[in-house]
Amino acid sequence: MRGAAMSLTAAASGLVVFLLSVSVSDVLCVSVVQGQGGWGVAYSPTEICAVKGSAVEIRCSFTYPSTWRGRVNTVEKTFWFKQKDGEPVDLTTDSEYAGRVENLCENNICTLRIRNLRERDSAEYKFRIKTNQAGGKYSGSPGVTLSVTALKLQASKSGFSTYLECLSSCSAGPISYIWFQNRQEVKEKTSSYAYFSYDPADSYACALKGYEDFPSPSVYGPKLPSVSVSPSAEVEEGSSVTLTCSSDANPAANYTWYKDTKKVFQGAGGSYNFPSIRSEDRGIYYCKSENQYGENKFSFLSVDVQYPPKLPSVSVSPSAEIEEVSSVTLTCSSDANPAASYTWYKEDEDSPKASGQIFTITDFRAEHSGSYSCGAQNKLGRSNSTFHLSVGTGNSTIKVNIIRTTLGVLMLILALLLSLWTRKKKALRSTTEAPEPEEIELDSDPEYQNVSHTAAQTEDTEEQGDMV
Repeated sequence: MRGAAMSLTAAASGLVVFLLSVSVSDVLCVSVVQGQGGWGVAYSPTEICAVKGSAVEIRCSFTYPSTWRGRVNTVEKTFWFKQKDGEPVDLTTDSEYAGRVENLCENNICTLRIRNLRERDSAEYKFRIKTNQAGGKYSGSPGVTLSVTALKLQASKSGFSTYLECLSSCSAGPISYIWFQNRQEVKEKTSSYAYFSYDPADSYACALKGYEDFPSPSVYGPKLPSVSVSPSAEVEEGSSVTLTCSSDANPAANYTWYKDTKKVFQGAGGSYNFPSIRSEDRGIYYCKSENQYGENKFSFLSVDVQYPPKLPSVSVSPSAEIEEVSSVTLTCSSDANPAASYTWYKEDEDSPKASGQIFTITDFRAEHSGSYSCGAQNKLGRSNSTFHLSVGTGNSTIKVNIIRTTLGVLMLILALLLSLWTRKKKALRSTTEAPEPEEIELDSDPEYQNVSHTAAQTEDTEEQGDMV
């Protein structure tokens, strides 16, 4: 009996040593069969895949000995944790989980509930019990591996068919997929990929079975773009202006800006910037959005650029020679936005002569001659044009006088040439038609000879005079 007692004492001492060695480190409860020392934590399941934004419940059951080290053993605290920097952190005290976690325990079954899951919640979670015994802390290991995934659709279009693949970071166990077309569930499609007939107006999405309320973002073609201009107030020449085009589309749309029929911008972002806008940039602009599922109709906006008056132009009516006591109308025009107002001035006079685009002098006299100026102004600036008015000095008058003078000179030249030609013709006619003189016998009397010679000389002299 004494030997038996010693054997029991040795066995009891060995059990105490074993229990003490276990209490130094956490009990690997999953690997400990229920009944070995009375300690145990069992997780079910050990791998969970959940969708971002959803909620998840992680469960375990635990056992512990009612007496330990010869003392009553009672549970003082239970909590779920994950390791941070090698230390267990109670999730109910972790700021990252504030307001999102609950630890629900009843009849040695505990449930960790995490709401509004985030991708960074992916981790290994464990359960720990603490008793009233010194060093009495136990947890199950390995714990539960939680994978939080954000579902994504990868799509490609070929002809009239669309191929879609539901992408998930989950690797836990077999996963079934639910497919949606235009937000309606397509129950017969349960694999991670699917084919649909193509329609640019359709939208598609996928979800994990059990998480139907948390589908992936839908993919679809662009909706009608919305357009805006910034700043939205009045646009002044020289300022920086941005046109923005946006369209609801997934994948994100590409954008093209047109002015009239000319393409001015194309890119993934819908913003088109004028670092220093010019008056020539005003007009109607159109935006088109498109992705691989289709394109949408154009949206347009009008860009109105305000600028100061350009150099005015002045016209005079009548445009012919300005005569005294006649009426003269002056018209001034300038390209400006907003429209310009006009003021007329005469040189060396301080007060304006008139205002308005048209200035009429009803009784133009010599004293009205001089330099005039037209001033065009709006809220952004002013521009002037100067010109000269005088009686009979209009451009048209000068042209008429030049023409008259030229015609007069030409007529004088023609008259002189005609006169010379007439005289020459007359002289030639006279020479041609003159009768030949009859032969007259003259006696040898010298007196008669001298008379005949003198007469001949006289006739020659007269003929020469006619020629001149």
